Amino acid sequence: MIAILLRTGTKGKSVITIAQELLAKEQNLANLASKSVAALKNNNGIGKDKAATLSAAFEIARRILSQQKYFSDKKITSPCDLAEELIPILRDENKEQFIVICLNKSNKIIRREVISVGSLDASVVHPREIFKVAVENNAASIILVHNHPSGNPEPSNEDISITKKLVEAGKMMDIPVFDHLIIAGNTYTSFVERRLI
Repeated sequence: MIAILLRTGTKGKSVITIAQELLAKEQNLANLASKSVAALKNNNGIGKDKAATLSAAFEIARRILSQQKYFSDKKITSPCDLAEELIPILRDENKEQFIVICLNKSNKIIRREVISVGSLDASVVHPREIFKVAVENNAASIILVHNHPSGNPEPSNEDISITKKLVEAGKMMDIPVFDHLIIAGNTYTSFVERRLI
């Protein structure tokens, strides 16, 4: 935040003074980061340009932190391991997302990529979209994940059909599909545990 303010400069106040004022007024950075551009402009020393710059910086930081949540050092040995990582992140999402998780040979997560976001058709993905990410990241295997904002963990016939196609594609690409998880609220369904694949 200080670097951003220093880049833009403020007449009559040092960057340190402005940073101190902001943090004293807001008490913590999380409150400040959640404010809109209009709300940021209400702080002394921040005009329209700085407010927009700060807002963009906070959004980038939020996305980076969100991405890091997918990268623990924990080895993925079971569907439960990954579900524990993903449930806190996906349970409150109101749009369906289809995600591919790339694992290395030690079954550690090396990449997480959102393939599609939307409503009912978000789970309709094509092998080329999935395996492009896997190949680019030199994945030894992948895990497919999508959430059900409805809270219903049951896979649809379409979920099962698409997953079977992706498993077959993985065999041809020599990048096995380790599992497919559906995250629904505080619970999950594993296609492997259910013997759907």
